[in-house]
Amino acid sequence: MTTLREPLREENASTPAPRRARKFRPELQGLRALAAALVVVYHVWLDRISGGVDVFLFVSGFLITGQLFRASVRGRIEFRSFWGRMFKRLLPAALTVLVVTMAVSLLWLPEHRWLQAGKEIVASALFYENWQLAADSADYFAQNSSASLMQHFWSLSIQGQFYVVWPLLIGVLLLVVRWLGWNMRTTLLVVLGVLFAGSLAFSVWLTAVNQPLAYFHSGTRVWQFALGGILALTIDRIVLPRWLALVAGWLGVLGLASCGLVLQVGTMFPGYVALWPMVSAALVLLAGATGSRVGADRFLSSRPLIYLGNISYSLYLWHWPVLLFYLLVRGRTEVGLVGGAGVIGLSVVLAVLTYHLVENPVRDSRIGVNNRWGAYRFAAVVLVPVVAVAVVWQNVTLDRAEFEFRADDSRYPGAQALMTGQPVYDSTNDVVPPFAAVSRDWTTWQPGECVRVPVDDDVNVRECRMSPPEGVEPERRIAVAGDSHTWQLNSALIPIAKKNNWELSVFYRPGCPFTATETDPISEECAEWNRETLPKIIELQPDVLITMATRDVRVGLKEWLPDGYVKQWQRLHDAGVPVLAVRDNPRFDFEPSECVQLKGFTAEECARPRDDMYLAVPPYETEPTPPNTAFVDLSDAFCTATQCPPVIGNVLVYADDNHVTETYMQTMAAILQEKMLSALGWEATVAAAPK
Repeated sequence: MTTLREPLREENASTPAPRRARKFRPELQGLRALAAALVVVYHVWLDRISGGVDVFLFVSGFLITGQLFRASVRGRIEFRSFWGRMFKRLLPAALTVLVVTMAVSLLWLPEHRWLQAGKEIVASALFYENWQLAADSADYFAQNSSASLMQHFWSLSIQGQFYVVWPLLIGVLLLVVRWLGWNMRTTLLVVLGVLFAGSLAFSVWLTAVNQPLAYFHSGTRVWQFALGGILALTIDRIVLPRWLALVAGWLGVLGLASCGLVLQVGTMFPGYVALWPMVSAALVLLAGATGSRVGADRFLSSRPLIYLGNISYSLYLWHWPVLLFYLLVRGRTEVGLVGGAGVIGLSVVLAVLTYHLVENPVRDSRIGVNNRWGAYRFAAVVLVPVVAVAVVWQNVTLDRAEFEFRADDSRYPGAQALMTGQPVYDSTNDVVPPFAAVSRDWTTWQPGECVRVPVDDDVNVRECRMSPPEGVEPERRIAVAGDSHTWQLNSALIPIAKKNNWELSVFYRPGCPFTATETDPISEECAEWNRETLPKIIELQPDVLITMATRDVRVGLKEWLPDGYVKQWQRLHDAGVPVLAVRDNPRFDFEPSECVQLKGFTAEECARPRDDMYLAVPPYETEPTPPNTAFVDLSDAFCTATQCPPVIGNVLVYADDNHVTETYMQTMAAILQEKMLSALGWEATVAAAPK
């Protein structure tokens, strides 16, 4: 995504252009412009991924490999000047966008997103944002939070890593070739072929196993750079007949434009299907200059496309934060036709200003020319303040997130307010958790209260166990199994277990409900987890297994009881294990806690009518269930008689659009205990003292 800075050659339009090797390829700049336009249009109006970013990686491989190969043929690769030019090309625009994004975030971004934003600004500035996102891709809650303002920096980070590693690779090859007397072009082609095959195979495998991780993993993208490099080394030796070049050029353009419409790029890439945009881009470059008025190269070499290619780097950087801030300020999930035009228009204006006022002046300056290390000092001077400010921002956010909560604090009754008729919001007190802490206010186990129990050396089955003090026999043994909605119950179950001297064993996997694998459409990983977890619970023989009773309490009365749940309960019944199934909490199509930050605690649009969320009669009361199953309905702890509000008893209920904060769940402990004991016919006990 760097900007080409070579003069445009004028061709006589009346005579066919010779099919020869050319240092400057105007259609390449048009290709970059097309890729950038597709990225922006697909993001803004289609809410899809286009595959244009893959073209950026391919083009980078094409340009940099060609440049380094030519330098190696001349006998020397100037690493210092190469990386110095990289700093001057990449840092000015990128850091400008990051600084402006930080400033605007302080005005408009909800506090609970500040910590993540600060982390990702540091990651983006230091070119490891793809790894930050890869780590978050394994975090179920990071996947379901609002989109990151810096998410699009993942591709720039991979390119930055490529610009560091690729020269070193070719430099080592140059030494080997000189020593062994091999041909540099042939050797480099072999190495690139091995990298292409190995990375593509790894990409296909990891995409099938863990697609979110594969999407951001540097190793799954090496083949795209390698393919560009292979083309750079061979393109001058490939001459297509003019008719075939015409066909190839337009096939490439149409292939790029249609890729995001035909394929679900966001969920299928970067496996073998990512060859679609790669081959399309290669066809455009192989077609080259056809000299025809109807050739794709004439379109791609037009002045508007050349200029769009020049500003494509800045346009890519600006469009994403502009889009997200527009949605945030307007309180929308879609931009619409007019709003999208405004987002694109503003992004273009910012890109033009950045290109002419930031990119060009720095790139054309004498920085790094008069002094060999000048570009490196420049990089340090501009990087250090940005990273420092982002780190300070994170620390300030952590300080604002600190709070102490006691379940018996009368200022924050939480769910108890609905039981005693107290107001859901009392303006004389503040609200907990603080907004800065909302995204982190999730069920946790204290050190020493939970140990990981190995289960047949299988990492898919993780058991977290909390036992009474040493020397005290547990009164009951409770098992919990399921996904995040089951896990969040632990915030209430832990104090209940301590109070009643119970042992608590939790089997948990994010995104995996406890269900029969042959009935519910779940991933293979979840199916394996269920197959392995069920016999462990049966072997444990707990006094009760707690899991979820329903799914999808959403607007439109979509709550239902999956057949797979009932089948699992029946299997536990056959094994003599009682089941306590808990009705699900409401799920929203927005983040309620974010809504009240932006619109106020009493804003009606931040709540939803109860009658639109919960069925009047739970589905498990109208469908047959095994006799071993008892049920707990917590709907009255989430909703008043008329509404499901975002704040109850001065406690923020939701950490995101569907998960309950740890603080609010703690206020539900007494309610859950009463309903649980009643449903199971148990009596409460008092925790015994250690012997």
